[in-house]
Order: sequence, then C-alpha cells, then structure tokens
Amino acid sequence: MLWLIAGLVVFLGIHVLSSMRTVRALVIEKIGEGPYKIAYSLVSLAGFGLIVAGMGKAPHVQLWAPPAWAHYMAIWFMPFSLVLLAASFIPCNLRRLTAHPMLWAVTLWALVHLLANSDLAGLLLFAGFGLYSLYAMWSQNRRGARPAQTRRPIAGDIGAVIIGLASYALLLRFHAGLFGVAVWF
Repeated sequence: MLWLIAGLVVFLGIHVLSSMRTVRALVIEKIGEGPYKIAYSLVSLAGFGLIVAGMGKAPHVQLWAPPAWAHYMAIWFMPFSLVLLAASFIPCNLRRLTAHPMLWAVTLWALVHLLANSDLAGLLLFAGFGLYSLYAMWSQNRRGARPAQTRRPIAGDIGAVIIGLASYALLLRFHAGLFGVAVWF
C-alpha cells in the first residue's frame, strides 16, 4: 500500500505544484522552462509508475459492500468519460460545454469506480484522482479558464464520440487483463 500512497503523493503532488503559479514561475525562472517540463514529466511518470506498481501490490482490504447497481453505473457512464477524454484532445464543440473536458472525464471515471469498488486501494486511487480533478477545475477557473466560444465543425464532435466509444469497447474487452477485473454484463 505504501507504493500506491507514494505514487499518489508524487503524481498528484507535482500536478498541484504546477497549479501554484508563483512557485511554478520561480522554478522556471531558476532552471528554465525546458528543464522544468522535463523534470515535471519525469516526476509525473515516476509517480504514475509507483501508482501502477502500488495497485498491483496492494492487499485487498474490503471496506464496504458495493451496491449491486454500482457495477452498472460504471458500465453505463464510462462511455461519457471516454468521450470527454477524447474531446480534450480534439478541437470540437464539446469544449463549448466545459473548459475542462479531461478533468470532467477523470472526475466521472473516479466517481463511478468509487461506487463499484469497495477496497482501500480503490478508495485511495479513485478518491485521490477525483478530488484532484475537482481541485484542478477550481484552480483553473480562478485563473480564468472558460468554455470555448468558437463553433467548430461537427466532424470534431463525431471524432470525439467515435474515439471515445472505440476506447470504451477496447477497455471492456481488455479490462480484466489490464486491471484484473472483468466488466462484462
């Protein structure tokens, strides 16, 4: 469990640090923007690696019995999360609904997985990412983030939906092999 906690602290910590614009600016001023981006990427990657290793090593500590409907909530709402994730990389009209499609994707992912999982490692992982996503949206909104105003061709929206749904189909197919939990109906 220690690896998971360390990974969450490192990964989410470096992301919180980057939201502290004064501290971020001082670090960039001291070491330069290129080295900052390299260090940020390496620390994030190391944190992510610790999270993956920590989840693999974490003992199963059952905290509660998840409701039967929670599994179906995850099945039915994950496509929306993956479409939002795709929309964060594609210029599309979905960005006119929110300035934070990726953070909403992570928040939705975390919420449905918190409902469907009832172990300590899952609680730490999903609550950690969910709370960070809410914090990041708040922080970005304080700095002026707003939904896009520009109308985009519908092709971007169609692309985000197709990529999101294709990703969902792949996750359904390979979820058991990747994460040890089968999610078929």
